[in-house]
Amino acid sequence: MDDDGIETDAWAADKGPDVSAPIPASSAWREGDHPGRRMFVDIGDLRLDVDPLGVLPNVRMAYETWGTLNDARDNAIYVAHALTGDSHVTGPAEDGHHTGGWWNGMVGPGHPIDTDKYFVVCANVVGGCQGTTGPSSAHPDDGRPWGSRFPYVTLRDMVNAEIAVTNHLGIERWKLMTGPSMGGMRAIEWTVMAPGRVGAIAPVGSTAATTADQIAWSTTQLAALKADPKFRGGDYYDAAPGDGPHVGMGIARMIAHTTYRSEGELATRFGRSYQADSNPLGQGGRFAVQSYLEHHARKLALRFDANTYVRLAQSIQSHDVGRGRGGVEAALASVDIPALIVAVDSDRLYPVKNSERLDAALSGSHGVKIVHSDVGHDGFLVESGQLNAHMQAFLDSL
Repeated sequence: MDDDGIETDAWAADKGPDVSAPIPASSAWREGDHPGRRMFVDIGDLRLDVDPLGVLPNVRMAYETWGTLNDARDNAIYVAHALTGDSHVTGPAEDGHHTGGWWNGMVGPGHPIDTDKYFVVCANVVGGCQGTTGPSSAHPDDGRPWGSRFPYVTLRDMVNAEIAVTNHLGIERWKLMTGPSMGGMRAIEWTVMAPGRVGAIAPVGSTAATTADQIAWSTTQLAALKADPKFRGGDYYDAAPGDGPHVGMGIARMIAHTTYRSEGELATRFGRSYQADSNPLGQGGRFAVQSYLEHHARKLALRFDANTYVRLAQSIQSHDVGRGRGGVEAALASVDIPALIVAVDSDRLYPVKNSERLDAALSGSHGVKIVHSDVGHDGFLVESGQLNAHMQAFLDSL
């Protein structure tokens, strides 16, 4: 699986991207498309954290729920998605949903986040492309996609929108807020932005503040995407299928996917093997690892939007729970709720030391729980048995 939990290991003897059908300029969900399991709530104008626009008007949030909220309203769990995830946490691929649930191994009947026991909610973030207001949504002034006009949104803007969804659902306090990567970052922000409304957090493979190294990796991804002439500065929505910024977003995805895996896993899995019978040494063929990355570049283009990739990557760059609050440790000093902090020992994108800093800053931490894996950042999804055991023990303790 990759950073957003979409299954990736179905790749095996793939011959490379299928060029038989042109890819739409954007694979965003649009008004009029099948809603799938999505529900929608209009939360009105969203006051922005840093963008000069000041307010994002007429925000609509797309969300999904599973299970039943009990009479005491104390069994609600919020699952926050990562960079290219969405509200479809669990369930099959079906009308309205290009892929199956991105955390099927964690969420559902009989799993640690048991939908027969808990009321589970996930919303697509502001700036997203799967039903929530984002760059592909209609601008209120002219009905055309926001495109390049869409503002810079931070994780704090996303949390404020999630708070509005929480209010709409009538939930005073989440029993648990959890999520991987960007989802874990928002769980951390929630503890400061809405004290008392989160009973416990479980950030997985995440960090309290995005580091220079992490910003550097995303900067190269954004540079590749924006350099694609078909990106057109962000205004490409009327382009014909096959004429969108798929090359640039694909390169961005390949860079990102490399950081989600470890050097050792790539060496063991692919080594210097060739793809099928092709010879990459001056004969026009490809190494197997090249085919693997190209495969995932195309998969993303078939379910995502380039502008959303830019805006959400920038949001991750903005993340620092200590910004304007005296630093990470000062910001988290008053947070005393239980915290499960999970790290993967081979993660080169969000290394263990990021989790150790978070553990030291949170008085309610249960300590850093290590998932042992050769895979890298994606280990917390590939090694679901280990992660599930940690999550189950934590939930049992609450």
